[in-house]
Amino acid sequence: MNRASRTTTVITKVTPMELRHLRYFIAVAEQGSVRAASERIHVTQPALSRQIMDLESELGVTLFERTSRGLKLTEIGGIFLSSVQRTLLALEEATHLTREAAAGMQGVIRIGFTESAGWTGVLPTAFSRFQKEAPQVKVELVPLNTTQQLTEIESQALDGGFLNLFAPLPKKFRMLSISRKDVVMAVPQEWEVREDERVSIRYLSGKPVVGFPRSTYPAYYDQIFAACTHSRVTLDVVQEVSTVTAIMALVSAGLGAAVVISDNRARPPARVKFLDFHDFSVPIDFSFIHLAENSNPALLRFRDIVRQCIADGESQTGPKESTPMRRGMSATEREYVAAG
Repeated sequence: MNRASRTTTVITKVTPMELRHLRYFIAVAEQGSVRAASERIHVTQPALSRQIMDLESELGVTLFERTSRGLKLTEIGGIFLSSVQRTLLALEEATHLTREAAAGMQGVIRIGFTESAGWTGVLPTAFSRFQKEAPQVKVELVPLNTTQQLTEIESQALDGGFLNLFAPLPKKFRMLSISRKDVVMAVPQEWEVREDERVSIRYLSGKPVVGFPRSTYPAYYDQIFAACTHSRVTLDVVQEVSTVTAIMALVSAGLGAAVVISDNRARPPARVKFLDFHDFSVPIDFSFIHLAENSNPALLRFRDIVRQCIADGESQTGPKESTPMRRGMSATEREYVAAG
């Protein structure tokens, strides 16, 4: 074979379809002209024509009829236009939702709380602010005691929780210290003691007492009885129940007195009196905690709102009990340093 009989085959590489091809196609379809579309999207006419031809080549169809008046969509081109417009609209919505979720404005958070903590202070204020700021986030509130919350947070069944800390936390948790609470005495209304009177823990000597079983709050239970032992008082526990509501019901019924956390005063039962101790104290740190590894954006936004509520001076049970967990700690330290 001589050189004259040889032929050369030119292979034209078609650029894979990209989003810009679809946007260029929509612009040309809507303008009916490469020139007008070129001016609208600021792409040169030759480059825009090349992109449309590449798109047609990749699809293997003719999208436009070339007429003396410009370009006109073919029937297939019209079908493709409708599909592409829906696709880009869905993409824009997905992009918006993704950015919202990354900013903590979409998604779901599950937050635990102790029953009495929901009545006043930081917790209800934080939830109210969060709902206004991020109304698209689904918030699931789960009432649980402290021990149950710690278990659920550790297993990631809960994102975070408002709880009373009775013992140091492992370092895998992050904590926002909200306030320091103490215990008070709850007695039946008919007991002959004035409600404005500060009493001694010895007042309970020889009187019936109701409370939690140790399995409900082991550390809290141990602290209460250790403090009683230190005060040389033996509590005569006549009945144990697992919830604050049940304890208040027993006190209301006159079955005995109880040593309870002071935030129960926020919703006092009609037949119960609360009295302060003058010689008995079991300090309890009320905090918001979550796992350090939990990166749920909605949780992080909620945590920021809780921090702001603390900075604004909200407290769980009033100014007297808003002492931070450790004196001298900065807000950053209170948040990021877990005891343990």
